[in-house]
Amino acid sequence: MKKRILKRTLQLSYLVLVFIMAIPSVYSIIVSQIHTHRYSRIISNVSLANRIINTAKNEIPNELWEIICGKKKFDYGMQYIMMNEIAEGINQMLPECQCSESEEKLFIAQRAQATLLRNINNLSSKMKAGSTVQENEHALDDIRTITALFSDIMQEFIVTEIESGNKTNISFRNSSVILSIIQILITISAICISIKSYFTVSGAIQKPIADMERLSTKVAGGELTAKVEIPNVEELDKLAVNLNTMTEQIDLLMKKNVEEQKNFQKAEMKALQAQITPHFLYNTFDTIVWLAEEEKTDKVVKITKAFSDFLRISLSRGHEWITVQQELDHIKNYLTIQKIRYADILNYEIKSDPDLMNFKMVKLILQPLVENAIYHGIKNKRGRGELSVTVKFYDEEKTSIFFEVADNGAGFSEERLSEVRHELNAADSDTEKLSSVYGMYNVNKKLKLYYGNKTQGLMIQSERNKGSKISFIIPCQTGEENV
Repeated sequence: MKKRILKRTLQLSYLVLVFIMAIPSVYSIIVSQIHTHRYSRIISNVSLANRIINTAKNEIPNELWEIICGKKKFDYGMQYIMMNEIAEGINQMLPECQCSESEEKLFIAQRAQATLLRNINNLSSKMKAGSTVQENEHALDDIRTITALFSDIMQEFIVTEIESGNKTNISFRNSSVILSIIQILITISAICISIKSYFTVSGAIQKPIADMERLSTKVAGGELTAKVEIPNVEELDKLAVNLNTMTEQIDLLMKKNVEEQKNFQKAEMKALQAQITPHFLYNTFDTIVWLAEEEKTDKVVKITKAFSDFLRISLSRGHEWITVQQELDHIKNYLTIQKIRYADILNYEIKSDPDLMNFKMVKLILQPLVENAIYHGIKNKRGRGELSVTVKFYDEEKTSIFFEVADNGAGFSEERLSEVRHELNAADSDTEKLSSVYGMYNVNKKLKLYYGNKTQGLMIQSERNKGSKISFIIPCQTGEENV
C-alpha cells in the first residue's frame, strides 16, 4: 500500500518536475529567437545603409561627373538606376525598423533622396538646354552637397540602429537574469523532490546558463570575439549557437566597415596620385617636340622609349604591387627623361643590391621623391645638382629593405624641416597648403596605408643649402600580401 502511494507520489512529483523544467527551455528558445531576429534585422539594415551611403556619396557624383566631362551621355548613365536602388533600399528598411527614431531618420532620408532626384533632373534639363560646363559643375556641386547631407542622415540612422541593438542586448541580458531566477526555483524544487534529481538537473543546466550570462556580459562590454561553449544540452544548444552566430555577425560587420573605409582611402590615394601625372606629361611632350624641331633624332628615340617604359610600369596592368627591379626601372626611365631636359644641372646615380630585385613592393613610391628632389631641391640651387637613389637590405637578417633618395639641393631650414615632418604625419593635413611636400605627403600616406605598423613612413634629413636625404624602410615580401 505504501509502495503504491509512494510510486504515485514519485510519478506525480516527476511529472511536475518535468513540466517545470520545460518552462525555461521554452522561454530561452522564444527569447533567443526574438533577440536573434532583432539582431538580424539591425545587421541587415546597417549593412544595407552602408551600401546606400557608398552609392549616394561616391558612385552617383562620379557617374554624373563622367557625364559632365563628356565620357557618357546622360541617357546612358547609371544615375537613375542607382537612385532606384537607394529608394528600394529605404523602402526595404522601413518595415524592419526597431524604433520610431530610426523610422523618422528614414523618412528624412526619403525627402533628401527626393531632393537629390530633383537636382539630377534639373541637371538633365540644363544639359539638354545647352548649359555651359561651369553651370553643370555648379549643379554637380549642389548634388554633392545633397549626397553628403543624405550620407550624414544615413550615418545617423546607423547610429540609431546600433543604439537599438544595444537596447536589445540589455533586454537579452535581463532575460538571462529572469531565466537564471527560474532555474534557481527549479533547483529548489528538484532538491525537495530528490537530491539525485537536483545534482542531475543543476549539473546539466546551471553551467551553460552561467556561461551564456557571462557571454552576454562580454558582448555588452564590446568583446565581440567571445564565444560560449556548446553545452550539449538539447534545450540550450540552439541558444548557444545563436549567441555565437550573433557575435560573429556583429564582429564581421565591424571588420567589414573598417575594410570599406580602408578601400576608400586606397581609392583616394589613387586619385591623389593621378593629380601629379599631367604636369610631367606636358613637359615631356614639349621636350620631345623641341628635340624633334632641333633634329636630335637619337635623343627623341631615347626619350620616347624611356617615356613608353615609364608609362608601362606606371600602369602595370592595374596591379598595385611590382618588383623592386620594376620600381628602379621606372625611376631610371624618369631620370633619363629629366636628364635630357636638365642636362646642364643634373647628375644622378642609382645604387642597388641585386639580391633584392625580385621582392614585391607598392608601385610608384620612389618617383614622387625623386621628382621632389629635382623640382624643389636641385632646381633651387646654383650649379650642378647631384642626385642618388640607394636600395639595400636594412638588416643582417635581410627581412627589410632600405630606400633612400639623396640630393645636394637647396634643402630645408630647421624650422621648415620641423614643419614638413609635422605636415607629413598629420592625419588632417590640408593638401592645398602642402605645396612643396605634396608628393612626399602622398608617398608617406601610401606607405602607412599599405604597410601599416610595419613601416615608420618617410624619414627626412636635411640642411639648408646642403641638400636632403629622404628614406623609408619596408618589409621584404615575395607576393601581394595584405600587410
